[in-house]
Amino acid sequence: MAVRIRLKRTGAKKAPRYRIVVADARAPRDGREIETLGYINPVTNPQTVVLDNAKALEWLKKGAQPSDTVRSILSHEGVLKQYHDEKAAGKAKK
Repeated sequence: MAVRIRLKRTGAKKAPRYRIVVADARAPRDGREIETLGYINPVTNPQTVVLDNAKALEWLKKGAQPSDTVRSILSHEGVLKQYHDEKAAGKAKK
C-alpha cells in the first residue's frame, strides 16, 4: 500500500482549515485517513501550524511520502532535517 502524508480540507466555505494526515494514496482527498498528525489554519496571520513532529518522523521512517505542500511544511518545522540527519547517521554507523 502506498502511503502519503497530505492535507485534508475541513472548515467552512471561504474559511479553510486543513488536517495533516497519513492516508492511502488511492483514497480521495477528504476520504479515509490512517492517522492525523496535526493541522494548519492558513486564515490566521501568520498561519497556525500544529504538528506532532515525533509521529511525522515515524511515518517518514516507515516510508510515507509527503505531498509537495506537506513537504514544505515539514521542512519549515524542521522534521525533514531531523529525518535526513538520522538517516545519514544510520549510514555512517554501517
